[in-house]
Amino acid sequence: MSPHVPAPGVSASAAATAASSGVTLGDLITQALSRHSSSEAFVAGDRRLTYAGVRDLLSQYTAALARRGVGLGVGVAMLSANMPESWIVQAATYLLGGRFTGLQALASVEGHIAVCADAEVSVLVVTAPLEEHGRHIVAEVDPLRHLLVVPAAGGLPEGESRTVRPLDRGPATETDVAWLQYTGGTTGRPKGVMQPHRSMVQMVHAHLADFEQPHLPRYLAAAPLTHAAGLAVVPTLLRGGTVVIEQGFDPGRFLDVIEAERINCVNGLPTMIYTLLDQERPETRDLSALEVIWYATGPMSPVRLAEARERIGPVFSQIYGQTESTGIGTVLTKAAHETASPEQLASCGRPVIGNRIRLVDDGHDVPVGEVGEIAMRSRGVMLGYRNLPEETEAALKGGWLHTGDLARQDDEGLLYIVDRKKDMIISGGFNIYAGEVEAVLAAHPSVGSAAVIGVPDSRWGEMVTAFVVPRPGRHIDVPALRSHVKQVKGSMYAPKKVVVVDSLPTTSVGKVDKKGLRATYWAESTRNIH
Repeated sequence: MSPHVPAPGVSASAAATAASSGVTLGDLITQALSRHSSSEAFVAGDRRLTYAGVRDLLSQYTAALARRGVGLGVGVAMLSANMPESWIVQAATYLLGGRFTGLQALASVEGHIAVCADAEVSVLVVTAPLEEHGRHIVAEVDPLRHLLVVPAAGGLPEGESRTVRPLDRGPATETDVAWLQYTGGTTGRPKGVMQPHRSMVQMVHAHLADFEQPHLPRYLAAAPLTHAAGLAVVPTLLRGGTVVIEQGFDPGRFLDVIEAERINCVNGLPTMIYTLLDQERPETRDLSALEVIWYATGPMSPVRLAEARERIGPVFSQIYGQTESTGIGTVLTKAAHETASPEQLASCGRPVIGNRIRLVDDGHDVPVGEVGEIAMRSRGVMLGYRNLPEETEAALKGGWLHTGDLARQDDEGLLYIVDRKKDMIISGGFNIYAGEVEAVLAAHPSVGSAAVIGVPDSRWGEMVTAFVVPRPGRHIDVPALRSHVKQVKGSMYAPKKVVVVDSLPTTSVGKVDKKGLRATYWAESTRNIH
């Protein structure tokens, strides 16, 4: 039967209402917390919260936000250390129909003011050590009226009611904005990505279907739960699992927690995994509970990935996505890692269930093997950028999310990201993809990690410049390294300048900060391309 034709005895209006009242993130939260009571939901240091305890605390925070006017479409922002309340405040906002914005802890107060103003935040939630910072923000943002201060040790703010009521999934529909998350702003003004409940629910479904989450997860969250790390919380709770919270990434402590808490799933970045390999001895630890490490933000060097699989285990799964797609994109599964050729380990995999992908150039699909921009279509794609209609129109042109990532696809359907559009270097009239040069550099036995940028050059337009971090105990022979790239990729790809550094600068979310690397070289240029 056509989905547009009501079943016999069902009115058209009733059918339309049923079809439009889709599941919201609030539905999934209440469902997850009602399934379990005595099991541990969150572990944070000495704090161990059961599902019943989280349910009660969520009820109290929901009431506290409601008393401050949070309801359908009202903005709530949070600036906090990593703690259970980092997620509980989000969940309370979603249950009330509000929209949640996480503030980056490493950003400036001016940056926080700009985001809160653009998001029209009405309530700001901070942890006690950040109260003065929060008061400064409230004083500068006109629509911001309320500051809610979470005790440093967690729990409910002083003076709030301890009354517990049954959770209500709230007034939101699947098209109302739930997550208003601002991009990192590495290329200018941060953009508010508007993700509706529909997208958040699709993210949960994709995670459960395609991300190889353990049956009873014990998820280690070291990155901020107010940002991407928080996306794995609802899938974990729906399975009756436990979220173990850490304050940032320290390689030794990271391995200690995996051992002590029997962690079986964790998010990681290639840079984190490289650090584990270079500074610790993971092969000497009891990591037997570990089932999957999801790594994102870019492929790992096949050489380093092989080392990681040897020393940590066959537990790696690569996830590609972006805030605009709620983290949904492609996945290179654990099994694919085991059967892939060395060349295929540079792939980001195939589209996750429910996601369609094209590679396009000027609106047209490119042939297999050619480079094109990744365009996506799924229920996880954003509604647009807040207050930026032109950027929204460009990003969602033709009904597809244009990611800005350039990739190739092979005959088996595997995608290979070669670069960001903005990272493409034009040198001597040739298009050079920085990501491809980085992959060759990272494969060299003396190199721990690498970043490549273009810098102004009067002869070449842009000069391929590499920043490389040596492996512990290794010396980098610059001429030999340049020769290595020339042999593998050709002379035009060989860096004309190689800078050996102790470490690469990173952004607040752990990505290599290429904007910072470029700044010195482009400071006197009127544009970032020659």
